[in-house]
Amino acid sequence: MSTKTSSKRVTVEQIPFVIPDLTVKDLLSAIPAHCNKRSALRSGSYVVMDLAIIGAIYKGTYFLDALLTPGNIELPHPALYPAARLVLWAFYSFFVGLFATGLWVIAHECGHQAFSESKTINNAVGWALHSALGVPYHAWRITHAKHHASTGHMTQDQVFVPRTRSELSLPPFDPTKEDLAGSSVSEEVMKELWDALGDSPIGAIYGSLRYLVGGWPAYLIVNASGQPRYPKETNHFDPAAVMFRPDQRGQIIISNAGIFLWMAAVGYSIYQWGFFEIFRVYLVPYLWVNHWLVLITFLQHTDPLLPHYRASEFTFPRGALSTLDRNLLGDLGPIMGWLGAFATHGISETHVAHHVSSKIPHYHAWEATDALRKRLAQHGIQLEGRPGGWAEVYRVFKECKFVEDEGDIVFYKNAYGLAATKPVFNDNTASDSGIEIFDKES
Repeated sequence: MSTKTSSKRVTVEQIPFVIPDLTVKDLLSAIPAHCNKRSALRSGSYVVMDLAIIGAIYKGTYFLDALLTPGNIELPHPALYPAARLVLWAFYSFFVGLFATGLWVIAHECGHQAFSESKTINNAVGWALHSALGVPYHAWRITHAKHHASTGHMTQDQVFVPRTRSELSLPPFDPTKEDLAGSSVSEEVMKELWDALGDSPIGAIYGSLRYLVGGWPAYLIVNASGQPRYPKETNHFDPAAVMFRPDQRGQIIISNAGIFLWMAAVGYSIYQWGFFEIFRVYLVPYLWVNHWLVLITFLQHTDPLLPHYRASEFTFPRGALSTLDRNLLGDLGPIMGWLGAFATHGISETHVAHHVSSKIPHYHAWEATDALRKRLAQHGIQLEGRPGGWAEVYRVFKECKFVEDEGDIVFYKNAYGLAATKPVFNDNTASDSGIEIFDKES
């Protein structure tokens, strides 16, 4: 996005984003049919692998911890022994949290019925894994399916819904001083928006950290970053919440039972082995899992490049293609990029294909992604974002402040009221086939 400044207005050259006019059939036909095959045995092997790696990290950490004594290793100062243990357990929590996120991803696939051909197996494994990670399985599965059905829809999507100018109580749009598309804004309006929004580096860092650490429980408990049209008391633990149908209340109770058992297990473990032990072995990695979940999903669905749609312009293919693939930890180099993808089963790297067909298991998602990218490239659509990491969260947090109340296709504007992207339309049109590929709730 290049910028031109005059004495009174700032004008930017916006990046074009091709608004998809593809059908569901167009998208599905690009993916090899065998990518949809699901195997409980193969999927289960990844659960075993993740647990084995976590177990090995656990055993290895305790082995090294026992060596960090003056009798085994001579360090220059006594204070270095507890410092070394702190570093050791910091590495433990980071890597266990990363691979436990992989277990989270497999539980998420269970919710999409992508783990096996059996709905019973899917829901049993998903409930067990998600409950062990403090997630209300059925409650989140239901709202997540709605998210897939309406990704990028301003009034139907469930999470990462942009706040509008009026919702943030910003100065009203003035067509004489700014462009609705965000390509040109007067210096007067830029100052007004900046004063209202603020965009200091310290503020952005604080906001990003608060979001990464507390965003997941805040979404479950108080619908933070969720659909703003829901009542204030909306949460994932109330069987009567507006998000759920009356016939789904039993499933919410089952989810709550899993959370109760999880809390009881954590409480008993603290009683049995002490808070400090459970804190370093489980609770800190648990916070890392929540952090990775928010970081990954936030960056999949939030970027100045991505459109959001109001009802008149929304279609399922457009929603599915309003997300990005990113190499998790790729900004830290190829080794960390490989580790991020391996530990989390490519959930960040293959996310567009996952939205096109959510029943594709992760071990087929790589091939599906390659095939889909080739088809999208024929239509001028490229949905690979920058690598996913902390620096990218900071950048996106600064660049994505609000969208306008007007317009059927909207892009994020920054704290100056400028948008980096504009919509363009492909002349090749086709009618939608009407095939449904998103999850249907039972």
